[in-house]
Amino acid sequence: MAPNDHPGEQAAQDPIKLIGIRETPLSVDEVFRAVGDDAAGGTALFVGTVRNHDGGAGVDELGYSCHPSAEAEMRRIAEKVVAEYPVRALAAVHRVGDLRVGDLAVVVGVSCPHRGEAFEACRKLIDDLKHEVPIWKHQKFSDGTEEWVGAC
Repeated sequence: MAPNDHPGEQAAQDPIKLIGIRETPLSVDEVFRAVGDDAAGGTALFVGTVRNHDGGAGVDELGYSCHPSAEAEMRRIAEKVVAEYPVRALAAVHRVGDLRVGDLAVVVGVSCPHRGEAFEACRKLIDDLKHEVPIWKHQKFSDGTEEWVGAC
């Protein structure tokens, strides 16, 4: 058996373990558990948090809202990542509603046979989610101004 012929070197049969839009606080542990796989040598996680500034202005709070198709779009993007990389397990959750500075806004995780693949797949997943999923951010700044930012 050649090195890449081992079943653990390939993508899993059904690697998409968790996709969701949540109104409740997100859990890094939930995503980490979802992407656990004995054949994975590398697991990469990305955690996006609400920061206290944007474009030089102080941010006090923000809210996320989404189109009803957002979760289906997340799944479509996950399927593209799974088709491109030897993903053993993948998970992605995004928060909607009102959030405060420090709250988790998005958590994604990918496990693959090797670390390089896991890093690349995780980066592709979060970048495509941010650019293609219809989720909008309403920022409220310290100076009293507000701004809507579209994900796509």
